[in-house]
Amino acid sequence: MSNAPLMPKATAVWLVENTSLSFSQIADFCKLHELEVKAVADGEAAQGIKGQDPITSGQLTREEIERAQKNPNHQLQLAVSKVRLPPVKPRKGPRYTPVSRRQDRPNAILWLVRNHPELKDSQIMRLVGTTKTTIAAIRDRTHWNAQNLTPADPVTLGLCSQIDLDFEVAKAAKANPDAVLRKEEEPETLLSADVTTAEDAPERELDVESVFAKLKQLKRDDADEDDDDRR
Repeated sequence: MSNAPLMPKATAVWLVENTSLSFSQIADFCKLHELEVKAVADGEAAQGIKGQDPITSGQLTREEIERAQKNPNHQLQLAVSKVRLPPVKPRKGPRYTPVSRRQDRPNAILWLVRNHPELKDSQIMRLVGTTKTTIAAIRDRTHWNAQNLTPADPVTLGLCSQIDLDFEVAKAAKANPDAVLRKEEEPETLLSADVTTAEDAPERELDVESVFAKLKQLKRDDADEDDDDRR
């Protein structure tokens, strides 16, 4: 039996929202990185994921949570389940996607690329059933519909299950733990002026003579109107 809850990220969401456990306690129990739990608490990760109550699912007891809340050094222990589930076997090859949901795949790929850059192309292919060519086009913004793409959680779209997504993310994080740290530490910066103004059209030079000519014409028109009023 695995030492992690069935839905680690969904369980972490519930523990963050309903308990006063520390990030390290939640991360240790859900087998996540502490920065991932912090991102969940800050609303930067796991958006759209509904929290999974580990008490009702029999994975934790209320007494165990209270014991951990009183002692920050206490590590949560997974409750012994009476139901034995078969181990989850990773899929081989790309996942089959129904025709009605295939138009959602580019949005899901964009979400995975932005929120989980540690995932390999082969893992994204398994999750949403796509090709390396499509992933590369979305990464490089050369996809034919790149301007209209909107990042969307593949779990919410129904392209994969939360269990499959958590499995692939945990596998990628284990293979490359520094990727998670880089993802959280990268600062958001504004584009330089050279980039934002590179394609701007050159400003036209001011035509001084034309401006004075218009002013003289306005004065003549005003003088003519005054003469008409006197008459």
